[in-house]
Amino acid sequence: MFLHGTCRQNQHGHLEIGGVDALYLAENYGTPLYVYDVALIRERAKSFQQAFTAAGLRAQVAYASKAFSSVAMIQLAQEEGLSLDVVSGGELYTAISAGFPAERIHFHGNNKSREELQMALEYHIGCIVVDNFYEISLIEELCKESGYTVDVLLRITPGVEAHTHDYITTGQEDSKFGFDLNNGQTERAIEQILPSNHIRLLGVHCHIGSQIFDTAGFVLAAEKIFTKLDEWRESYSFISKVLNLGGGFGIRYTEEDEPLPATVYVEKIIEAVKANAERYSFSIPEIWIEPGRSLVGDAGTTLYTVGAQKEVPGTRRYAAVDGGMSDNIRPALYQAKYEAISANRIEEEHNTTVSIAGKCCESGDMLIWDIDLPEVKAGDLLAVFCTGAYGYSMANNYNRIPRPAVVFVEDGEAHLVIKRETYEDIVKLDLPFKTKVKQ
Repeated sequence: MFLHGTCRQNQHGHLEIGGVDALYLAENYGTPLYVYDVALIRERAKSFQQAFTAAGLRAQVAYASKAFSSVAMIQLAQEEGLSLDVVSGGELYTAISAGFPAERIHFHGNNKSREELQMALEYHIGCIVVDNFYEISLIEELCKESGYTVDVLLRITPGVEAHTHDYITTGQEDSKFGFDLNNGQTERAIEQILPSNHIRLLGVHCHIGSQIFDTAGFVLAAEKIFTKLDEWRESYSFISKVLNLGGGFGIRYTEEDEPLPATVYVEKIIEAVKANAERYSFSIPEIWIEPGRSLVGDAGTTLYTVGAQKEVPGTRRYAAVDGGMSDNIRPALYQAKYEAISANRIEEEHNTTVSIAGKCCESGDMLIWDIDLPEVKAGDLLAVFCTGAYGYSMANNYNRIPRPAVVFVEDGEAHLVIKRETYEDIVKLDLPFKTKVKQ
């Protein structure tokens, strides 16, 4: 059994997170419940930053807030001195509502709307990561109308495929994201931006995928980009001030996963940038990275209460919990795998094989297949680990199930940071349908 961060077994034989008993959390805040280990998030943030500090390089570590966005999480990112990535007007509005410094916000997305870009300009955010030709024209038009100027990075696809699930690879040539580095699209984009009086081209950005367990992809991406930077210096007198190599750093979901320490990813990126800058006689650009999952993923634990069970003789035993694909859609969407324990009976031998089913009306609503737990009883508290990324952010109201609450724990204290939705919340935007009265 592997316990992440500050998780441990306390004297009562219960799971404890951040010094707080999981049973206390369930009794006070209900289940399903997302619990975040704040100390682990802080530790991860510092480890990414310290690697750059030790190298004496200019850098920005931007939290990719799509992993988990809330006012409290954005405020925690600010406390830790991080920059911030947003990918929608909603995430941008959350950041501004949290008081996050606009100049440290970077706006991503492959189909930013006119309204979203206008919002970004009005808030004077630090950078827009431009994804396509339509967006360049739209930004130019909005800037001319308003008189604003804005810094941008060009998102490029360097033709590097990360070894990950097809749905979460983004750096290959056939991708909905960015300008292809190899077919002339990026050059056309540069030619469109450089003459502008309103758009300042800071540099380039790439993101090769997610849940990456080695550094080879980052090294290869850096090599491909610098080859092009050398050409663009000659062709356009353009020198990239910023090189953003994205995120995608893997975490440990199960025993089979073997991620590298955060410092190793950063050190290899720095080594690759330095080597290529020297090779082509460039000054070392400011390096940006975008950890999301690797900051919050394994800091999150979801607590569930066990309810019904079903035995299929000779085949499988099911234990259903009070959540499922409405609070964690990743197993259904990505075939994602997780580990779990009985949080109220850690000390008992986990010798009964069960499959954890969700309560949604879908055969595919399975959280974990075939996991060993103590003899399962109704009312048991199940803790599923590493749900901090893309759990709450992908949560939904399928079957009109309210989304869970979110609690931060640190140094023995628990803080409710997102309230549990109510049935009243579910229907508050609904409007009645009035039929015509028959004469």
